[in-house]
Amino acid sequence: SKTNQQHQEHQLEETSMEEEISGWRQGCFNLADVMYFSKKGCEAVAEDEVTRRFSSEELVSWNLLSRTNASLHHVSWQMSLVWVTGILIRYCLLMPFRICLAVFSILLLVLATTVVGQFPNGRENRPQEGGICVANHTSPLDVLILATDGCYSLVGQAHGGFLGLIQKSCMQTSRHVLFDRSEMKDRHLVRKKIREHIADKAKLPILIFPEGTCINNTSVMMFKKGSFEVGGTIHPVAIKYDPRFADAFWNSTKHSMMTYIFNLMTSWAIVCNVWYLPPMVKEEEEDAVHFANRVKAVIAARGGMSVLPWDGGLKRKKVKESFREEQQKKYCQIVIENRSVGNGNVY
Repeated sequence: SKTNQQHQEHQLEETSMEEEISGWRQGCFNLADVMYFSKKGCEAVAEDEVTRRFSSEELVSWNLLSRTNASLHHVSWQMSLVWVTGILIRYCLLMPFRICLAVFSILLLVLATTVVGQFPNGRENRPQEGGICVANHTSPLDVLILATDGCYSLVGQAHGGFLGLIQKSCMQTSRHVLFDRSEMKDRHLVRKKIREHIADKAKLPILIFPEGTCINNTSVMMFKKGSFEVGGTIHPVAIKYDPRFADAFWNSTKHSMMTYIFNLMTSWAIVCNVWYLPPMVKEEEEDAVHFANRVKAVIAARGGMSVLPWDGGLKRKKVKESFREEQQKKYCQIVIENRSVGNGNVY
């Protein structure tokens, strides 16, 4: 403490006093002891030990390099030449260089912090163990981009060919869930495996693309409700590619995987923005469909994409009769309402 420190300093001072006085002190009191206090008083008036600690240290012998408060006298022209040369170097060479360096550093700091402040943030919302990460789907690259921030267990369609080879290799190192979307029994099995996976908080988060197919990154289509029925925390992620450098969309109905890879290899760059959005949970009395639509709307709004209610599976199969009937009912309702309004205006 401060009191102990002062006590120790006082003891050191007393020890030093005893050592200096002991040379001429022989009794309890000696008139010569006055000489010690007189000497200390004169030293304090001339230059005490405390005040000089607040001024620049002076060299015993000036080396012509640093500034000095001492009065200078002409010694020789050689020494004067060295002194003038040093002034020219410090004021004409070092000072302009350091000013430019300081200005550049400050501008770089301001510009860099401004640019960094515009970068997408939200990494604190990255999926945690036992959670479900859902994102819009544009390309197989989505998995690689998200994997740069963390590892996931994947849920997706089983493929053949080159992509199937990659899937089989990944299955050797981690627990992934692959299924055939055409098999109804696989859907129930996948839902069961997802529920078991998220129950274990020590396992990796599951990455799911609820659209079920690649979309061209201009809109977000219908989210399948299966991944929103199992419970747990949903971690939405919005992925938006910059089309100015390359088209990252994989049109699987037109290009094979190898053709798609060739197109990527011959493009300028793949630029992508990723936003980790706050976790979401299903509200009370909210069904899986409404929960999926709510998550989809959040992802689309953050990525600047439009929201479409249509199923992405329409890319591979014909429109269901129920969809046509629904459109017919809507049209009939419009006709009936317009007819009622028209009849009400007749006098």
